[in-house]
Amino acid sequence: MMSPVAIAVLSVSMSADAFAAAIGRGAQHRPSLAQALRSGLVFGVIEAITPLIGFALGVAAAGFVEAVDHWIAFGLLGAVGAKMIWEALKREEEVEAEAVGGKAASRGLLALVATAVGTSIDAGAVGVGLALLGANIWLIAACIGFTTFALATLGLLIGKAAGARLGKVVELIGGVALIGLGLKILLEHLGVLAF
Repeated sequence: MMSPVAIAVLSVSMSADAFAAAIGRGAQHRPSLAQALRSGLVFGVIEAITPLIGFALGVAAAGFVEAVDHWIAFGLLGAVGAKMIWEALKREEEVEAEAVGGKAASRGLLALVATAVGTSIDAGAVGVGLALLGANIWLIAACIGFTTFALATLGLLIGKAAGARLGKVVELIGGVALIGLGLKILLEHLGVLAF
């Protein structure tokens, strides 16, 4: 059985990637408080679901999840980061024309979900490990989801404040940070980085 302190540490560590990604999204989209809360909820729900999925896969699927989780995270975060960099480097006229055409909103939701999934892949592998421990997955998943919701919402608002001052530079940095985060996950799982 995991102690409350261990569950809190696990929840914060599982939320760290979502927090970093949310700062980049906040700079890019500059959400209102209501939008930040909704986006934070998407991060939190997805982060809560992935350990449940990992737990359900259990011991039999542990090798499969560990074999591909880093590639999925790297691909999703890299794609979203590249899109942010592309948008940061676009001319203002192109951005305005795209927004008028209604393309920005649908891409924004798809990018939000992809980012949330990309930052929560490791939680699936943690869920597999929790199955081995016989831990209370419902309590742990709820704690991870709530912590991620709170930190992602905060990250979105921090990104909004920073983005208002630094504009496209912060968006560019956010895109590079997402790609770096995906690369870090990949290199850690491949054993190149030891943390």
